[in-house]
Amino acid sequence: MIANSAPDENAFRRAGLINGLSAYLLWGLIPLLFAAATPTGALELVSHRVVWSLLFCAVLLVFTGGFARTWQVVRSGRTFWMLTLAAVLIAINWTAFIYGVETGHLVEVSLGYYLNPLISIGLGVIFLGEKLRPLQWTAAGFGLIAVIIVGLGLGRMPYLSFTVAISFGLYGLVKNKVGNQVGALEGMTIESAVLAIPSAAYLLILGAMGLSTFTGLGAGHVIIILITGPATAIPLILFSAAARRIPLSWVGMLQYITPTMQFITGVYILGESMSMTRWVGFCVIWIAVLLLCTDLIRQSRRRL
Repeated sequence: MIANSAPDENAFRRAGLINGLSAYLLWGLIPLLFAAATPTGALELVSHRVVWSLLFCAVLLVFTGGFARTWQVVRSGRTFWMLTLAAVLIAINWTAFIYGVETGHLVEVSLGYYLNPLISIGLGVIFLGEKLRPLQWTAAGFGLIAVIIVGLGLGRMPYLSFTVAISFGLYGLVKNKVGNQVGALEGMTIESAVLAIPSAAYLLILGAMGLSTFTGLGAGHVIIILITGPATAIPLILFSAAARRIPLSWVGMLQYITPTMQFITGVYILGESMSMTRWVGFCVIWIAVLLLCTDLIRQSRRRL
């Protein structure tokens, strides 16, 4: 029994690592999907994403027998309203993200996702009473400097970065409060259902006004829009599977895959310009990332 435990544990963690890598790689590729969906506007695309995500989740619930669990959460009161708040926050995050892709500001969006761990750390201090370690304080300082430098280069506050980082940080805080009371699929189904009514109404209004882009741009465009449903659900399910199998420090380091891919996509595929000031700002944020990763590795080793 003892001899078999190590291989089993290694296989368990290997599966978690594969799930985590897959989730963050898919999230990193999503900007290309949204760029291909132009000229569909951000609100219309978010609305389609919600509707098709809900249908995709419903199909998965059929195969997993999760409708009873989902209905139990809906009747839970506090948990349901926490998920409703989470739905609003993730809708804000999605809209800012897609707007950034469509307007040629993906690099600014990627800065927001680099900042997200720092925002999460700050929210943990404010709302959860967590204490910061010296390297975390240093990383937070570098993050603030990076935002100032990038803002100077833009000639304005990087509002997309802050919108993305703060909305996703608050989303993570709400999900932390919910804890393990709700599975990833059930939680996402409820969040999608909360947003589905206003999303469907918006799509119907666009259609009635003749402003919908869903069916007027060919079969290829319809397929791209439909893919946004599973493209939303699958990475989240993979991430949930990973979070249960690998240490939090691994998750913390894996999360930087997505903004790095977004940065590369914005600069080298979508052709966004990078001034010297922006390069300096991103070099500073990468220093903050290295500090946070170093801190995570140290804490992980101390727990062993």
